[in-house]
Amino acid sequence: MNTSPMNHDVSHIADTTPEKTDFIRQIIRDDLASGKHRQIRTRFPPEPNGYLHIGHAKAICLNFGVGAEFGGRVNLRFDDTNPSKEDIEYVESIQSDVKWLGFDWAELRHASDYFETFYLCAEKLIRDGKAFVCDLNAEQVREYRGNLNEPGKNSPYRDRSAEENLDLFRRMRAGEFEDGARTLRAKIDMGSGNINLRDPAIYRIRHVSHQNTGDAWCIYPMYDYAHCISDALEGITHSLCTLEFEDHRPLYDWCIDNIDLAGHAPLWQNLVDRGFKTDVSKPRQIEFSRLNINFTVMSKRKLMALVTDGLVKGWDDPRMPTLCGLRRRGYTPASMRLFADRIGISKQNSLIDFSVLEGCVREDLDAKGQRRLAVIDPIKLVIKNLPEDFSDTLHFSNHPKDESAGKREVPLSREVWIERDDFMEVPPKGFHRLVPGGEVRLRGVGIVKCIDVIKNGDDIVQLHGELDLDSRPGLPGSERKVKGTIHWVSAKHGVEAEVRLYDRLFTVANPDDDSDGKTYRDYLNPDSVRIVKAYVEPAAASLPAETNIQFERLGYFVTDRLDHSAGKPVFNRTVTLRDVWAKGV
Repeated sequence: MNTSPMNHDVSHIADTTPEKTDFIRQIIRDDLASGKHRQIRTRFPPEPNGYLHIGHAKAICLNFGVGAEFGGRVNLRFDDTNPSKEDIEYVESIQSDVKWLGFDWAELRHASDYFETFYLCAEKLIRDGKAFVCDLNAEQVREYRGNLNEPGKNSPYRDRSAEENLDLFRRMRAGEFEDGARTLRAKIDMGSGNINLRDPAIYRIRHVSHQNTGDAWCIYPMYDYAHCISDALEGITHSLCTLEFEDHRPLYDWCIDNIDLAGHAPLWQNLVDRGFKTDVSKPRQIEFSRLNINFTVMSKRKLMALVTDGLVKGWDDPRMPTLCGLRRRGYTPASMRLFADRIGISKQNSLIDFSVLEGCVREDLDAKGQRRLAVIDPIKLVIKNLPEDFSDTLHFSNHPKDESAGKREVPLSREVWIERDDFMEVPPKGFHRLVPGGEVRLRGVGIVKCIDVIKNGDDIVQLHGELDLDSRPGLPGSERKVKGTIHWVSAKHGVEAEVRLYDRLFTVANPDDDSDGKTYRDYLNPDSVRIVKAYVEPAAASLPAETNIQFERLGYFVTDRLDHSAGKPVFNRTVTLRDVWAKGV
């Protein structure tokens, strides 16, 4: 059990951002001012049935953010009540993602920590005549439930005696019955306008091994039942969740009110005996809008299909909206926190443009990312008026806006790689780079004139140029003006690298729209990744894995956290320098 306080990174975030005034924080301020709570407690409660995605980042930043801002405590709790879909792999990845975002938890909990308490609570409901064992199968339950226009009807097993229900429930726990043979249902109101209150199931039979409790149980609580009790046992004051749980709030409150944990110490004493600090309270559930972002899908089912069907290269594929995918692509924790702040908290569902996310990482990396030189579509330029064995070392600033970043050595030779796009034989109007007979400034070197174009048929294979020696930095001719400046990499010293040019995974803003009979699979972007051979300066090749940089004039890149090495450098493009999707696809 982790009892460490939230780390300093979280406090730093709270201290350096303006006071936020969303409705959730205002509720918290009012509760603290009124004396209702002396300290707030929140939690981030994912189900470990997949990898976290960018939508979860909003909830993480909200829960841990308000904890830091108001001096509260935040738990990480795994709502692991559905063992058939859960795995320790997901448990570990979720912990890693939360820490990567810059947060730590007061306590690490699992809903399965409370399985015995959940069971005792269920027996109490049975004894109080508020729960019953039902023999209807799933299809029959749906038929009896009714719909939005028609009330449901009582199960024929609803009036079993408390003694019979207790006997059947204990036999369910003992493993006497097959999966689906019986459920334990709360006895509320089959005529309620809220279908969630029409005698919902609170326990079902599942003969499945659990990732945390093994084979100790063959009955498992339903999420709506377990979640609220977990909150109460942990002393959660504000249970923050997305809007789809708004209709579940009456059931959340019903469970807490009718179990009455605070008034029945034996129901939670077993947790205290096992070393869990338990401070029973009645939490307040508050709903906020979930994050919807265009040009992607957020459904765990669809993300799982992308992985299992080989449409992407795993959960951490840099095209995926998973946090591990975004991390591998080069998105930074600071950019994710900035994105969460920028979109804000509201009750109104909306679709956020992907460019907002890209803008956040550009803003962060523009300030922090050191600069390097790379050529990703190379053509060789030979500077004919330099000796064949010419070699020089230039000194370039690592960051134009940060002198403290220092300088690095950049080697120069007679032959350099330049971008193929930086030369055109027949240029359009307004083209200010290299053309036959034209001049351009080589970054940090001087002004070069194109004197010859070497071709193989229609293909340009090499360019020849002459350097105006008086235009070199520090000489009088360096002040001479030309309209274009291009970057380069020494052909003699440059290191061959693999560069992965990532783009959006889908070609349309709403790949979930199936109104025309298509599915999200039909909108997969065939150009979402392009792998090219590039040349980079030595100071780029030698960077450690997972280092964010800007390749000048090309975009923001990161050394791949798994495949990169100094001997075989691999770079992933995080984002282009400018929004290339601004005018649509």
